[in-house]
Amino acid sequence: MRRRIGILTAGGDCPGLNACIRGVARAAYELFDAEIVGIAGGYGGLIDGQYQEMSKRDFSGILTRGGTILGTSRTPYRDMRVIGTDNVDKVAAMKDNYKWLRLDCLVTLGGNGTHKTANLLSEEGLNVIGLPKTIDNDIWMTDVTFGFQTAVDIATEVIDRLHTTADSHGRVMVVELMGNKAGWLTLEAGIAGGADVVLLPEIPYDINKVIAAVEARGRNKKSFSIIAVAEGAMSQEEASMKKKERVNPNPYKTVAHRIAEQVQEKTGLECRAVVPGHIQRGGSPCPYDRVLSTRLGVRAAELIRDGKYGVTVGIHGDEVVDNPLKEVAGKTKFVPADHQLIRTARNIGIVFGD
Repeated sequence: MRRRIGILTAGGDCPGLNACIRGVARAAYELFDAEIVGIAGGYGGLIDGQYQEMSKRDFSGILTRGGTILGTSRTPYRDMRVIGTDNVDKVAAMKDNYKWLRLDCLVTLGGNGTHKTANLLSEEGLNVIGLPKTIDNDIWMTDVTFGFQTAVDIATEVIDRLHTTADSHGRVMVVELMGNKAGWLTLEAGIAGGADVVLLPEIPYDINKVIAAVEARGRNKKSFSIIAVAEGAMSQEEASMKKKERVNPNPYKTVAHRIAEQVQEKTGLECRAVVPGHIQRGGSPCPYDRVLSTRLGVRAAELIRDGKYGVTVGIHGDEVVDNPLKEVAGKTKFVPADHQLIRTARNIGIVFGD
């Protein structure tokens, strides 16, 4: 049995992409007669016909390497059926290039947007398998995505390091972590790093309650406070507005800067905002993500061997599973307000500002 496999990585990069690519490739070479085509630069590469024929040596030495050897880009799902000034029908171009490359299937590594386009292509008749990548951990029907644990490790180290400088100067440190819609990263790093306040997109905050938490620590002879805030966190006032009404008057100031200013103004305490940004998604994957990425990639190769397409791979408990793309695409896994991690955090005194 011979299979010609196209692989692409789309959306934001994260640790574990190369480990997952390697898992797909090495298992494919072991399980059947495989040819692998690397699509360059995500869906944009599939649209433009940018690719390279891969060999076994291309997958050597990449297990520990961050980023993606294939390159990536963001081609928003909402634009896929929009014909722009270049007059390119993107969906037709992807289907044509799939056929031109003589692919038997396409493996897509990515987050929510990637999965929506993967499902679109599956519904258009292509053989597609998705793999769940994102540091936000917000893909439906999988307990965890690869890249998430590495980001948690990095974000936790950031918070760890802020403790010593905050304590030394008696400051309030407001650290902004990635997560525009879902707060999994901030929640886990906040607990692991010993943050005093954790603000998530799913739980709109009252700034007065945040300030009260900081002031309470002062009364308890605590000289500093750590506030971990997700980039998508919003106040209760903002949450009641329509999206277009939530206009940031100063786009150069993030939510962390705004909260730091508000806390400093009300308490008189010295506050600093820290935004580690893309550091959270860079560098080598941690051992957990290397193993997870490999397991998910191997499962994709097994599905190709079995001719099972139109699915995305996930993990439930300790079992690697596959779920229909149509049931995963377009759904976001938010942090439930009653999640056990939320209860755990509240029971050790972490304040969510609600």
